[in-house]
Amino acid sequence: MHLGANVLVTSELGADSRQRRWVQHGSARLGSASPSENYPIQAFPQQQCSFGSPPHDELEPRPRGAVKMGACSVLLLLLWLRVLHTSAEDSDGPLACACDKCQDAVECRGIRCFSSVKVDGGVVLFERGCLKNDQQAILQCSTSPSLKSAIYCCVQDLCNANTTRSALMALLPSAPEGEPVPYRVETLALFILAPVVVLVVLSVVSVLACRRLHRGRLQRLQEFDTEQGTIDGLISSNVGDSTLADLLDHSCTSGSGSGLPFLVQRTVARQISLVECVGKGRYGEVWRGQWQGENVAVKIFSSRDEKSWFRETEIYNTVLLRHDNILGFMASDMTSRNSSTQLWLITHYHENGSLYDYLQRVAVETSEGLAMAASVASGLVHLHTEIFGTEGKPAIAHRDLKSKNILVTKDLRCCIADLGLAVTHSQADNLLDVGNNPKVGTKRYMAPEVLDESIQTDCFDAYKRVDIWAFGLVLWEIARRTYSNGIVEEYKPPFYDQVPNDPSFEDMRKVVCVEQQRPFIPNRWFSDPTLSALVKLMKECWYQNPSARLTALRIKKTLDKIYSSLEKGKES
Repeated sequence: MHLGANVLVTSELGADSRQRRWVQHGSARLGSASPSENYPIQAFPQQQCSFGSPPHDELEPRPRGAVKMGACSVLLLLLWLRVLHTSAEDSDGPLACACDKCQDAVECRGIRCFSSVKVDGGVVLFERGCLKNDQQAILQCSTSPSLKSAIYCCVQDLCNANTTRSALMALLPSAPEGEPVPYRVETLALFILAPVVVLVVLSVVSVLACRRLHRGRLQRLQEFDTEQGTIDGLISSNVGDSTLADLLDHSCTSGSGSGLPFLVQRTVARQISLVECVGKGRYGEVWRGQWQGENVAVKIFSSRDEKSWFRETEIYNTVLLRHDNILGFMASDMTSRNSSTQLWLITHYHENGSLYDYLQRVAVETSEGLAMAASVASGLVHLHTEIFGTEGKPAIAHRDLKSKNILVTKDLRCCIADLGLAVTHSQADNLLDVGNNPKVGTKRYMAPEVLDESIQTDCFDAYKRVDIWAFGLVLWEIARRTYSNGIVEEYKPPFYDQVPNDPSFEDMRKVVCVEQQRPFIPNRWFSDPTLSALVKLMKECWYQNPSARLTALRIKKTLDKIYSSLEKGKES
């Protein structure tokens, strides 16, 4: 409704003249009053408000004019209070708001308009409407945005009509630290698949790198073949029709005097077929193979033992190393089997196996035991002896002599094998070549000076004396399995009753160095002349002082003498 308010303002322009002015206040919306109802403000019609300045010649005070001024001020104050009240009532009136869920209408009326957004299970719900009362408006509009919902309130007609979903989504805050964030299915799948994809890629890269490394090794071998000459020419020669014995005999007169010439080695290695695995050791496996119908032994080193393979190949290729009591070396090669690099060492094949295996299966007669011991001593003499001349041989110390590294031939003689830890010495240049293999020998067969670390590592004779100590233990093993008056002991390794099956370095040091114990000697040995002589010999190999031990040559001559005495006793 509209009210007409007329205000009469009188301005005093002089002492006797006055002018009236009517001011139309205007119209205002006010409750339910009639729009035609006017309120002329003439509560004091006979009083006039003077706003002018008094004339300069009027010096007397005018108390009545002051009263008029106060009445006008009160009237104006009441007028402005009425206007403010009318505006306040006007702002609290019903507003027209855009509505999304109103039945049969797109608008609703209330005291506030709102727009809201809510995230539920990955679905965004957008809604617009109005709030009907103050309590609802205070509760809804004072709520701060959360991770899943936000509301926007406004107080103008249709103020929420242009509010968009994206604008409200921008009001949603990010998750504070420590609170879980709801994941979408796509996000969860990404977090699961990403590590799997990374692992697959790394696996593929690793396989490709290994194959490339393997091809690089084979390429280096092929380049080396090219530098040395073509193998095809060798294969087309009489090598394919020659027997192993013919090749080895030829190598004694034209070659290193040990194995086959290098290119022939490569040819032989590539013509060998593996038949069966006959043993496994610290450095790999030993297979029985066949080359042109003949049995050969193939020792396959793992790639981590390349230094042992290289050292043994280097020693076997030494000039004039060939000997009846040294394992016959044929060839060595680096080849590829089952996508892995293998290091081959090809030697003669002895079906009786190692002395360790043979003594566990078979007990020997006195003459057989002596022959075995003498053959081992003969091979040790050949290793320890330096041969001078144009085609000479350096002195060699084995450093890992034991029954497992000694093979038994068909005629029940022995030959020394496994030279991977060997040390060489040449008097011409006084050069001691220990090799580049950090591994040491077998702890059960270590000499006292090795166990207490008092060995002179720069003295070649010290390494030879270590071999003598180990030979004394091998001699004890043979004696245990040698018949005497029909009696023989079962096979046992040295110090079997004093240390565990796999003794530690400290176990052996305590028994050998501190307590100075030696392997047990049965009483029956002293009743047999041959075994009694062997007991005396092995004790001279076990002196605590290395310098007091016998040399290999002295041992060989003593064994030959004992063997001769035994043969004479049989004849008589």
